[in-house]
Amino acid sequence: MSFLEVFEKYPWEQVRGEIYSRTAADVRLALNRAAANAATLDDLQSLLSPAAAPFLEDTARLARAKTLRRFGRAVQLFAPLYVSNECSNICTYCGFSMQNKIPRRILTDAEILRETAILKRCGFDHILIVSGESSLRVGTDYFERTIRLLRPHFSSITLEVQPLDTADYARLRHSGLSAVLVYQETYNRADYGKHHLKGRKADFAYRLATPDRLGAAGVNKIGLGALYGLEDWRVDSFFVGLHLRYLERAYWRSRYCVAFPRLRPHAGGLEPKVEMTDRDLAQSICAFRLFDNEVEVSLSTRESPLFRDRAPAFGVTTMSAGAKTNPGGYAEAEVSLPRGQRALEQFHASDERPPETVVAALRSNGYEPVWKDWDACYDCQPAAAA
Repeated sequence: MSFLEVFEKYPWEQVRGEIYSRTAADVRLALNRAAANAATLDDLQSLLSPAAAPFLEDTARLARAKTLRRFGRAVQLFAPLYVSNECSNICTYCGFSMQNKIPRRILTDAEILRETAILKRCGFDHILIVSGESSLRVGTDYFERTIRLLRPHFSSITLEVQPLDTADYARLRHSGLSAVLVYQETYNRADYGKHHLKGRKADFAYRLATPDRLGAAGVNKIGLGALYGLEDWRVDSFFVGLHLRYLERAYWRSRYCVAFPRLRPHAGGLEPKVEMTDRDLAQSICAFRLFDNEVEVSLSTRESPLFRDRAPAFGVTTMSAGAKTNPGGYAEAEVSLPRGQRALEQFHASDERPPETVVAALRSNGYEPVWKDWDACYDCQPAAAA
């Protein structure tokens, strides 16, 4: 069975109706089951529902206790390394979208190493390779070369690029790939088509099946998420949870991570269809911590400094810092390249603090910033598929 078969058993409007019909009694039952480490998909619906909003303080306290019990006070830090903004897709919400008339750039090996040197000086040992989706110019060969180039410098290398086939993922894993993040953007199939107008990304089913291919390839860690603002965040969050629970059972040798990106300003300027407030975002993060004690929870610099400083208290275990979202952005920042000569950012970060300021804030709140939490040899061991 693939996740597509599971997904088709949960019509969007039916799920939406179930979430919005939850009562305070349902929320109390969900909290009791979560306290006993027995939360179900029904409980996730309750915890995401409007009925759960008045219980946010109770939910946050329980989420904090569960996070401390499983992860302690450690917060892993990573940095994105944007290697290309070439893209063959037209997406309504992305600054890299093909129809945007922007300078396009693909980093060379020398430019990647220049970015690497800057990130290493900051202390980073976990790196996230990000690119636009352009398989012809930035495909598996390019990613394999980049991973081999970066492997001596970082203990963990993660990809957030276009979906690939199982054989490609297996090849990259053997080259030193640690993890892959792939966000469905929205699980609303009808609205997905409204935002993905051209290119391979327009194939909803192929993208939905990507985590299955990752699991089959034995990738050590798989990241999931939705882009909040495209559709109803409560329903999209439930489908992320549904996807997560399926994957954990089907590919139990892999670890999992969920992220909670919200729409940010970008070239094209799509306005959110559904607003997700800070309180809503906190509710969603807490719900996932109660639903799944083991899952890693990631937060990017899309969020404000104030929110990010508080986020570890209710479930966040990993976050980026000092992120530049354009190819060559770290080197450009050092030389203050004029804006007209820069490659366009994918989105404008909200938390623009340098890494050392983020570290200081975490420590002042009683958390331990972690630059490295395992050796590269962990990822050298072939991981068998389920």
